[in-house]
Amino acid sequence: MQRWDRIEAFIEVARLGTFSGAARHLQVSTSHVSRLIGQLESQLGTTLLYRTTRQTRLTDAGALYYRHCRHLFDGFREAEEAIVDFQSRPKGTLRLTCATTFGERYIAPLVNDFQCLHPQLEIDMNFTNRQVELIEEGFDVAIRMGVLRNSSLIARRLCERREYVVGSPAYFERAAPPHSLAELPHHNCLRGSRDSWLFEVSGRRREVRIEGRWRANSGPALLDAVLKGLGLAQLPDYYIAPYLATGELVPVLTAYQFTDTAVWAIYPRHRHLSPKVRQFVDFLVARLPVALQG
Repeated sequence: MQRWDRIEAFIEVARLGTFSGAARHLQVSTSHVSRLIGQLESQLGTTLLYRTTRQTRLTDAGALYYRHCRHLFDGFREAEEAIVDFQSRPKGTLRLTCATTFGERYIAPLVNDFQCLHPQLEIDMNFTNRQVELIEEGFDVAIRMGVLRNSSLIARRLCERREYVVGSPAYFERAAPPHSLAELPHHNCLRGSRDSWLFEVSGRRREVRIEGRWRANSGPALLDAVLKGLGLAQLPDYYIAPYLATGELVPVLTAYQFTDTAVWAIYPRHRHLSPKVRQFVDFLVARLPVALQG
């Protein structure tokens, strides 16, 4: 068991970057951590860490050893969690992130409902239009929309999502509705956070770069602009459904609508998923489609 204590001390120093941080995490003294690392280096016959008064960093051998040992301890922790947390109530802090407008409008109320069911759970919501790095920034779950990039993260589909190119009747009094993608350069395309719109042509995904005299990184601002006849916009169904029903917005280019898109819950890959993440994602799968229709 002594060897495992040494390895655990090394992993925590490598992960946290300091002997003092590792000692606090392991609830032992800094000198004890230093002694364990020294014993491990003697046992292996190599230096694992460069130590200076200002920093601690891995040697090449240390980096190699860390890559292999980290997975072992991840497996041990997950095995313990599987026993302790299986069928248990969610606990701890649930940290999640989502795009600002969608998060404020749809996700936050559902998170609040979830905490009403599990008052022992702490909640930390972060709404930003920046695509955060889940693992590096310590998030449990991210809610993302659209087409996902390739990733080692787990993605679970929460509900369908459709995007429409729309304009107002007032705008179409000044400009003829487009019937092909080649006509888009002749229109004032209102831009959000992207410079391209997504379509499907002959069964294949196609991104079309758009140009226009208006831009904002806000969905509500984009919706307001298209309602006031400033140009065309590509917006998801949950923004525009009421206005399509009343005729205040008119869809165009529907023959090119891209259909393989959705709202997703993204979370790190673990052999054992924590109860707070598993139950929260299950809750969203059941409740988010209803919230979007409301």
